[in-house]
Amino acid sequence: MYHYYKEYPCPYCVDIPIYDPYDMFYDKYPYPYWDDSPIYASELGFIELRDYGPEPYVVDIEEATRQNETYRTALWTGDNLQVTLMSIDVGDDIGLEVHPDGDQFIRIEQGEGLVRMGDSKDKLDFQKRVYDDYAIMIPAGKWHNVINTGDEPLKLYAIYAPPEHPFGTVHETKEDAEADENHS
Repeated sequence: MYHYYKEYPCPYCVDIPIYDPYDMFYDKYPYPYWDDSPIYASELGFIELRDYGPEPYVVDIEEATRQNETYRTALWTGDNLQVTLMSIDVGDDIGLEVHPDGDQFIRIEQGEGLVRMGDSKDKLDFQKRVYDDYAIMIPAGKWHNVINTGDEPLKLYAIYAPPEHPFGTVHETKEDAEADENHS
């Protein structure tokens, strides 16, 4: 007798399950697996990198950061907070900057670098080496720079409070970012 809630539809086929709810295929490609929403896309190993704010959003931030190939991409911009992804080329840096009205958090996901901070652009008396999984807290008003000292791109994400860049910001290169700042 067939009972559709049971795994085996026929008593004569006990060795071959029709549907195994614990099969790895269903874990990796959840129904509906063709849905291209951000949650499903990240489970399939690809995340569309764009600004999702100010709507609620959940993402594998490590995967998104490693996937990013641009100098800067805003991933989420709200009224009081912004998350950007960055990829700093070998030997390059973020650039000496200060955010007078907002704190900043940076987390290194890949690579190694050197953080320099200070009260003025001529007096960067704080210096630390950073590697994968390091976090950097930058108080408002501190001059700072992060320099890639490794042999691979430095992948990081930065959290600004309040937001520092316009909604949807994408800078393919550092030169694009500098040109955009000069026009602002």
